[in-house]
Amino acid sequence: MDLALVYLLLIACGVLMYVLLDGFSLGVGIVAPWLERDEDKAIAVKSLSHLWDSNQTWLVFGGVTLFVAFPKAYSLVLSQLYLPIILMLIALIFRGVAFEFYFKSDTSRWWWNFSFSFGSILATLSQGLILGTLVQGGAEVGRLDWLTPFSLLTALSLLLGYGLLGSCWLVRKTEGSMARRSRTIARALLIGVVTCLGIVSVWMLLTQAQVAERWLTVPGIFILAPVPLLCGWVTRSLWQRLGDETGNDLHPLGLGMVLFLLSFIGLVAGMFPYIVPGQLTIWQALAPESTLIFALVGIVVLLPVVIGYNIYNYRVFAGKTRMEDGY
Repeated sequence: MDLALVYLLLIACGVLMYVLLDGFSLGVGIVAPWLERDEDKAIAVKSLSHLWDSNQTWLVFGGVTLFVAFPKAYSLVLSQLYLPIILMLIALIFRGVAFEFYFKSDTSRWWWNFSFSFGSILATLSQGLILGTLVQGGAEVGRLDWLTPFSLLTALSLLLGYGLLGSCWLVRKTEGSMARRSRTIARALLIGVVTCLGIVSVWMLLTQAQVAERWLTVPGIFILAPVPLLCGWVTRSLWQRLGDETGNDLHPLGLGMVLFLLSFIGLVAGMFPYIVPGQLTIWQALAPESTLIFALVGIVVLLPVVIGYNIYNYRVFAGKTRMEDGY
């Protein structure tokens, strides 16, 4: 058994779960300023009150697993991207405090509205800058090489993408005029997401030789061709579902997540086997085997518990969110 591949799969699953789950949580904060009424903004926050912290469990899981399995990559990433990582953590603190005080305040409610949205936007932009820098091959320690046109485009793409997930979440959790407003916002964001996704993809093909070779040569072009084709089909289906107010209101969120999943598959396909593109492969960064086996025992025991808790949490609070709800 190749432990490097096992841990790469675990980290990929952790990152994907975080992007999908905390992605719509951050997305609600991103689109909240475009909701029309103060009551709508309050319902948006309330729809996340029971799950925002459990969603962030996957960020901790991914970070800890990276530290245990690929310590060289962990130290390299943190040293190169220290500032955007710190900004992301500060932004997540803003959000966490806003959740705790939002419904306990009267005169300062405007401040917690701002903190909720500001924290969501800053955290998302920081994650986009981190992703864009890693895809480009890293940055020089102590310099602002992570602030490039490509990383800024990646940050904008992630901001629009999370906003799309967040608006689809509100379609699922709200009713009436707020649900209709969320559908309108989601459609506008979908156009932006598809546009940015296309630009980022072409940019990577033109500037990343490994990505171009993987995607444009045989047999890779035939193996990976279904990914962009499925992206097109999912985009069309999502657009139609957002326009159909009589359909299942869970479908837009599901399709939005599938679009993220396909984009993630395309990204990993272009980067593999690098854990830090252009710098470290998964085998070069791997920790000693004894460490990997010891940690794997704990992961095997605890990961099903985390998954089970998340499933139970979403099932218990599966209905629509209203202001009179007790959670």
